[in-house]
Amino acid sequence: MTVHDTSRLADRRSSGPVIPSQGRQRPLGLGETTLTSGFWERRQRVNTLATLGHCEEWMERLGWLANFDRVAEGTTAPDRPGWCFSDSEVYKLMEALAWEYGRTGDQEADATLHRLTARVARAQDPDGYLNTCYGHGDQEGRYTDLENGHELYCTGHLLQAAVARARTVGLDDPLVEVARRAADHVCDTFGNHGRQQICGHPEIEVGLAELSRALGEPRYLEQSRIFLERRGRGTLRGDRVPSGSPYFQDDVPIREADAWRGHAVRALYLVAGAVDVAVETADDELLAALERQWEHTVSRRTYLTGGMGSRHQDEGFGEDWELPPDRAYCESCAGIASVMVSWRLYLATGEVRYADLIERTLYNVVAVSPGTDGRAFFYANPLHQRVPASEQEGVGLSPRAKSGVRAPWFDVSCCPTNLARTFASWQTFSAGVGEGGVTLLQYSSSTVRASLGDGRIFGFEVRTDYPDDGLIRIRITDAPSGKVGLRLRVPDWAEGAELQEGGTRRRVDPGFAVVERRFVRDEEILLHLPMKARLTWPDPRIDAVRGCVAVERGPLVHCVESIDLPEGVGLDDVLLDPRVAPYERAGQVRARGVLRPGDPPVSWSLPYGATEGAVPSRSVELTLSPYHEWARRGPTAMRVWIPVLT
Repeated sequence: MTVHDTSRLADRRSSGPVIPSQGRQRPLGLGETTLTSGFWERRQRVNTLATLGHCEEWMERLGWLANFDRVAEGTTAPDRPGWCFSDSEVYKLMEALAWEYGRTGDQEADATLHRLTARVARAQDPDGYLNTCYGHGDQEGRYTDLENGHELYCTGHLLQAAVARARTVGLDDPLVEVARRAADHVCDTFGNHGRQQICGHPEIEVGLAELSRALGEPRYLEQSRIFLERRGRGTLRGDRVPSGSPYFQDDVPIREADAWRGHAVRALYLVAGAVDVAVETADDELLAALERQWEHTVSRRTYLTGGMGSRHQDEGFGEDWELPPDRAYCESCAGIASVMVSWRLYLATGEVRYADLIERTLYNVVAVSPGTDGRAFFYANPLHQRVPASEQEGVGLSPRAKSGVRAPWFDVSCCPTNLARTFASWQTFSAGVGEGGVTLLQYSSSTVRASLGDGRIFGFEVRTDYPDDGLIRIRITDAPSGKVGLRLRVPDWAEGAELQEGGTRRRVDPGFAVVERRFVRDEEILLHLPMKARLTWPDPRIDAVRGCVAVERGPLVHCVESIDLPEGVGLDDVLLDPRVAPYERAGQVRARGVLRPGDPPVSWSLPYGATEGAVPSRSVELTLSPYHEWARRGPTAMRVWIPVLT
């Protein structure tokens, strides 16, 4: 087996999951930015050291990897291990390994990817078809259950894995060849003169569009467009799901939809592919429709955390303002898919609102799921846990929707591998090139050395303890000749932010703080983001949280956990007093709580600010934790939206 030497890595200035051929911004590639420390670097490191191997071990243990061996050996059976979509988890892991090797040159990641590629390649049929659940031996025939069979969905993830490989080691690679043959098969089977059908779970659209970009093959982009235009005609049978054809986004053509609906992950993957097609074909009408849908969905069907999906039934979106915190689904994969959509829309338009939602979702959905050891995960991310979960709910092969205890694996285990590929390529959606310079969008200590596209290099070092601290310090390391722009995102919550350069310090509004001039090596630019804790009030049309308030600090949504309440006090016993602004003490966010009238007396600590000897009141100091840290100290009840004292 040949293992790639790091000298064979491709030009990683153009390596990343999304590389549009046109648009307002170009993302930085793996070779243009490196995380050095901080919040996201720690998670990326844990992903490297633990999560990648953990995912492979579980899929080997459960027989999901051996499914490919059985196809190659002709020993398949109808009751093979895993769901019909378990192949996709293998492909997502392969994508993660490809980004990992491309980012670090890690030989172990490369060797693992070679092993997996060989097993997958042996299972591919001569005509390019590749699936371990259908089409072999006594299994059901190919494409006999397009509503629920996930064959094209799995192929889409295969193509995305190949994109990662193509952009990190080049086109001469076995995985790229497997994907090319699979994509050709899809085009031959489902093209204009083939089967006039679509897959129940969108994903093939985004895979084909990105493979088209990576390989320069317009046929794949056209097939993606064909799939998009076929959807919304009611061709998928919805009799096996409660919500019917909206579950599949097959009730309304994508250009005519007002908002995202149905199964949240399916809807978001579909939109990601649609943005790719709109950009590559210069379809401004389609892009405008997707932007309208984003606006409607984010303003009316999205949680404070950025989470999407309010119904456990069908893992789907609810109607406008249907956002119950205790029944929130907010699947981790939906958070990742939301980032995929907003990142594509940002690159296409350059509008800061998309980067703002990415930040909110990264910190309050994506970062919530994995445990600190990288070997346990949340599947769903509710905003209210009424009772502490049992420790046993995090042991063994857990059902997919358990919340309150992170589990090492799930019966439907799409989230761990999705997180793995996201963390492995995290820095590729942290900044962009365009608008005459570099735009820094997500803040983490890092080094950036960006090609401006005109032969000039703009390099700088970012040092920050964000999100614990709001100071972003940028030191120029490569100063290009002539004038260049540096744009720093000022989040929508950051009223009162200030930009400091030289001896001047000026206030900057939410949006972009722009410095456009000739830079000098070793000079520093400082962005000060106000990190004072604040109250956030819900839209009064959201019935489920009317009369409640949330606490945020910087990009982090906070929550109250029962483990931090005085003995004898439950979450339902406490109201928040909004007359006292939340504050920080001893490195934690605090707020004034009040015991509900009529509740039995308990032993209180004195209210914050009271002097010794004062008479205890019915007040209690509430300690609030970042939502992404909840349940890390063990099972606990939790709530984000806290009833207020009136």
